[in-house]
Amino acid sequence: MELPESPTLDGTSEELFALANAIAAVIGGSVAIEDLDHRVLAYSSLPGQRIDELRRRGILNRRVPDQPEQLRQYRDVLAATGVVRLAVLAPDELPRAAVAIRAGDLPLGTIWAIEADTPIDADGGRALLDGARLAALHMLRRRSAAELEMRAHEDALRGALDGGWGPEEARFRLGLPDRPRLTLLGLAPAGVPERGVPLAVRLSAAAARHWAAVHAESAVATVGRTVYVLLPHDSPATARRLAEQAVAALGRTLDATVRAAVSRQAADPAELPELRAEVDDILRVTTTDPDAPPVSDLAATHARVLLVHLSDQLARRPGLRHPGIDAMVEHDRARGTDYAASVTAWLDAVGNVAEAAQRLTVHPNTLKYRLRRARELFGIDLDHPDDRLSCWLQLRLQRQPPAPVADPAT
Repeated sequence: MELPESPTLDGTSEELFALANAIAAVIGGSVAIEDLDHRVLAYSSLPGQRIDELRRRGILNRRVPDQPEQLRQYRDVLAATGVVRLAVLAPDELPRAAVAIRAGDLPLGTIWAIEADTPIDADGGRALLDGARLAALHMLRRRSAAELEMRAHEDALRGALDGGWGPEEARFRLGLPDRPRLTLLGLAPAGVPERGVPLAVRLSAAAARHWAAVHAESAVATVGRTVYVLLPHDSPATARRLAEQAVAALGRTLDATVRAAVSRQAADPAELPELRAEVDDILRVTTTDPDAPPVSDLAATHARVLLVHLSDQLARRPGLRHPGIDAMVEHDRARGTDYAASVTAWLDAVGNVAEAAQRLTVHPNTLKYRLRRARELFGIDLDHPDDRLSCWLQLRLQRQPPAPVADPAT
């Protein structure tokens, strides 16, 4: 399989290819320069260089093939301050040495060199380290103009999400078309939020790189743990497909579970704060549910979102709670009774005593007795539909952990 004779990868100048050739001339094997998303930015093309099939596929696909074991190798290389020699991961793979590309403490990418017939020597190590320093300067120079534009869009989107801009100002700052079809995506790491978790920081950086590569007209901004992505003119189906692709790609890059929320579509930039609230609600319930789908919208999460808002209201105004429910739950806790579970099972079964008794593994007469005693002891009226609904909601919220409130803007 022949490699392209005239390499022209998008966004990469000939300088990086020349640098890869210079390193390969010292080491003797094929050299690839990659970004943090494992995309091949440049590669050496010297006659007779040592190369294997994995490198050929990476060059032709412009991305290193995903291998679970290789993710650990990337972490080792990015954590090291010098050259790292790596074990082969397959029988047909040749030994490699790699080095991180950094600007100060900021990681930018990696350089991977296939070793010659003999292990890399001091000259080869120096060539890799010098190459990493030169690659960093080149990558920073090429990033500067693009990052200025990206930062401007990020600030504009953050202001629009906060309601800081009027519709026309938001339209101008975000470069929106006259008749936009606005869809807001939200991306957040799954799991209970923890203050200062590096995963949220890594997600922000990885998401910015991802969307810059796959959707030039998107605007990306991070607030707290959530990465917001504004798509100005995609259909709902396209927005969902892009969200699914982003979750899969970012999950592989970060070796973590990422959830995405897709808002309804809007035509007015003034609605962006509402779209943000919708996305926040969806993520609030899906990031704490290990069984939630990777991508969700409000239609799929409406019931849980409604319960979360009701829980918030009861927490803010405890006087709205039915005092008999709290008394019943406390009675069960103190005396080991099962009144709350019995009432909940009966309500879940929509008043079907036989079905509720079967769920509780008790005789139907036992359940009838407990329901009668619940009315007598705690004043719970299960005959009135409004009271039944009120009791069921409060009991339903009792048995699920509260969803965390979205992080405030920072």
